[in-house]
Amino acid sequence: MSDRQARGVKRAIREAEARGEFTNLPGAGRPLPGLDRPLHEDWWLHQQATRENFGLEMLPPALRLRKEVDDLPAALDDLESEDDVREAVEELNGRIREALIGPVEGPPLAFGPVDTEQAVTDWKRRRT
Repeated sequence: MSDRQARGVKRAIREAEARGEFTNLPGAGRPLPGLDRPLHEDWWLHQQATRENFGLEMLPPALRLRKEVDDLPAALDDLESEDDVREAVEELNGRIREALIGPVEGPPLAFGPVDTEQAVTDWKRRRT
């Protein structure tokens, strides 16, 4: 951007502020969501899907799996037994392995199967 363009943008912002266009914006004064979580490679897609209320079924398989991995702790917290947790993780891992082996619609998978033992350990820790 040239200096002339930058000055024009700054002027437009000042004028908009003077007209009150930045007053009482939705979300003003609230913390930005997700600041406490690390960004994933496809962070922008997660934000857009949330903003536009996409269902998981609308995401390409690779992104749907990524979302399931991200949401796994919450899903496991609803389970009652260690066997159920292991079964849920292994079911997800089976679908991840299939996606790693075969061609997948959408971006390539940038992750592998979930460590079942670590998932069980984390589940137990969250339950206490």
